[in-house]
Amino acid sequence: MSVAHGPLFIGHEIYRRSSYGGWHPLRIPRVSTVMDLSRALGWLPAPRFVTSPRARPAALHAFHTPDYVAALRAAEAAQAVSAEVRARHNIGTHANPVFPEMFRRPATSAGAAFLAGELLAQGGTVYAPACGTHHAFPDYANGFCYFNDPVLAILSLRRQGVRRIGYVDIDAHHPDGVEAALGQDPDTLMISVHEENRWPRTGALGDVGGGGVYNLPVPRGCHDDEMALAREALILPAVSDFRPDAIVLQCGADAVLEDPQSKMALSNNAHWAIAAALRPLAPRMLALGGGGYNPWSVGRLWTGLWGTLAGEEIPDRLPPAAEAVLRALTWPGPTRTRVPPEPWLTTLRDPPRGGPIGDEVRTRVAALHERLKVWV
Repeated sequence: MSVAHGPLFIGHEIYRRSSYGGWHPLRIPRVSTVMDLSRALGWLPAPRFVTSPRARPAALHAFHTPDYVAALRAAEAAQAVSAEVRARHNIGTHANPVFPEMFRRPATSAGAAFLAGELLAQGGTVYAPACGTHHAFPDYANGFCYFNDPVLAILSLRRQGVRRIGYVDIDAHHPDGVEAALGQDPDTLMISVHEENRWPRTGALGDVGGGGVYNLPVPRGCHDDEMALAREALILPAVSDFRPDAIVLQCGADAVLEDPQSKMALSNNAHWAIAAALRPLAPRMLALGGGGYNPWSVGRLWTGLWGTLAGEEIPDRLPPAAEAVLRALTWPGPTRTRVPPEPWLTTLRDPPRGGPIGDEVRTRVAALHERLKVWV
């Protein structure tokens, strides 16, 4: 198990059989789809796949409080929480429900985060699509997130002696939990591009943390050309000037046009282009998943992300075995099961979605670019 000869993919079968509940946005398969598609494409030979361990409770105390970790374990065992526990730890709520694997599933993602830091000690690339739960706080769940595995991954990297870390987040939602934990850390650069006025409604343009925090809220309808501007004028120069020892990319798939949890309008090309451009800027790269609530768009995006990191060519048309993976997916809605258009079943790559760059985006990127020149 080494990154010396190519990137590693950390996954686990728990995601195939686990769901937050039949009504929850995370009722859909995501990581298992990426595993199946990657194997069907021949992109995930056995030596490149690593089964995630489950983080032990004591390890989780690196960021989360013992009382909170104990409360999650107790809630999983009892499949219920008291009103007091619900109020204190924000579990057993509509967003953060009680479900059969409510400790084991996030603890497995946290285990992937810890393992990724260890695997990257000597350099390389690791992909952990089950990670990316960037909203969790030390003592409570938040926004579908029980443990904050981006923070845990960064702490794991630090234990390996990796000091300067660039954290880039292109999820539709602002990474409030990560910024609260590391926004004042001078050895962490944080860049987030997220939809403005979208929950949790943090990450304003003027929120600067300890100086190395760059929040770019973008308006509804943000498209590929606007994200390309953010990439070229903000993300890449900021990361390059920071000279990180490692890059952590949270690559939430909820900013694409088809996702029901945002009003952004990206294609998956935007995410892949950012990952490809960031990879040469540090000796270590950890790519995470995050949001993504359309089973076809998240599966296609995250599989293409793995292909990008692994140096694979995205095919114009999927082979039959990969098509079969996508055709087997379902997306039950409140009133009916949704029917996917044919391109969601036969391709990975979306059509590019460009357009005129809006004045708001141009002005905000320019303002952050100017602050970058002062900061560095």
